[in-house]
Amino acid sequence: MVRFSISEGEYKRRIERVRKILAKGKLDALYLTNATSMFYLTGYSFISTERPAALVIPLDGKITFLGPLLEKDHVPLETRIIEDVRTYLDYPGEKHPIKYFAEFLKEMGLARKRMGTDSKAGASGMWGYKGQPLTKELREAKFLDAGELIPSMRLVKSEEEIALMRESAKWANLAQTLLQEYVADGSWDVEVALAATQEASAIMKKTLGPEYVPLRSTYPVNAGFRGQIGEMSAIPHSTATPRTIRKGDVIIGEVTVDIGGYSCELERTMIFGKPTTKQRRYFNVMVEAMEAAFRTFKLGAKCSDIDKATIAVFKKAGFAHLVKHHTGHGLGLEGHEPPWLDVGNDELLRSGIIVSCEPGIYETGFAGFRHSDTVLVTEEGAELLTYYPRDLESLTIS
Repeated sequence: MVRFSISEGEYKRRIERVRKILAKGKLDALYLTNATSMFYLTGYSFISTERPAALVIPLDGKITFLGPLLEKDHVPLETRIIEDVRTYLDYPGEKHPIKYFAEFLKEMGLARKRMGTDSKAGASGMWGYKGQPLTKELREAKFLDAGELIPSMRLVKSEEEIALMRESAKWANLAQTLLQEYVADGSWDVEVALAATQEASAIMKKTLGPEYVPLRSTYPVNAGFRGQIGEMSAIPHSTATPRTIRKGDVIIGEVTVDIGGYSCELERTMIFGKPTTKQRRYFNVMVEAMEAAFRTFKLGAKCSDIDKATIAVFKKAGFAHLVKHHTGHGLGLEGHEPPWLDVGNDELLRSGIIVSCEPGIYETGFAGFRHSDTVLVTEEGAELLTYYPRDLESLTIS
């Protein structure tokens, strides 16, 4: 049976692991402001805004959410891990939220305790937020940097997380198929993206049934091009293009799919019409670099080794000057997360790490060429979770 979220048991194990780390570090509580970290530990997903919110995990005591009143009724609908909810009306308010947070922590018996935190300001600081640091409101408490605690826990995925990523990859292949099918001469890439997103999302919901909902995205599937059409495909982080799709274009499609808040990444370079000799050469070198990366994935290899493998292919082809980014990055709850497949990162690959593999080359005024696959590092080497065709014939749109 397919699960659509992390089990309550796994959330409880994560909390227990946090408390063991707190005890070892002689800390009395963990105070978190990062919404992704809160979701990772509790399964509670909310829209993070200028309004401060925090999760407090005491060594002994109730796991408590501090936040705006508009979240009070939302918390119990999403999780049973959070045991207490304490709220203020709104930001900035007649009394600033951080003053409320200081009072809440005093009531929890933490006013003079040692707490690990990801923000000594006491808030994530989004959307123009301003406020006195929590450390100045609770001068007798000691706040210690624990910003890497949750990211380090997230690095190696559990069996439940891997299962969610596998399911995400399955639906990404469907969405990429629709993106490719809907490309037409004179079409606006946004219209194609919306059509593919809508159809893939509808099929996904109908197939998975009433219990499925996306947990960290507005739509189950997000499929599109971000304006990476023709010459704009040479801009890796393009956001839009003023023109429509036409014959001869190189097109880069991207897909993510939310399963339990986790998402794979699938990207494919497509060519609309018969490829030119130059397009064919650039495309094939990019695929060769990708294959070199796949061969390099193995336990004990460094993240930098993957990047070096693709750089070597591009250098041999005379394309080193067309590289604009490293080979990949971690995947899971966020579109980009550690580890980085970068020449400057000598961190060792470990079984259970999931990353994107996306070497690319980009010539300004001509085109960009990049596929991205989601790769699970295993004891045997690596497993491709996304499996959409990568060859030029399959990705040529006639």
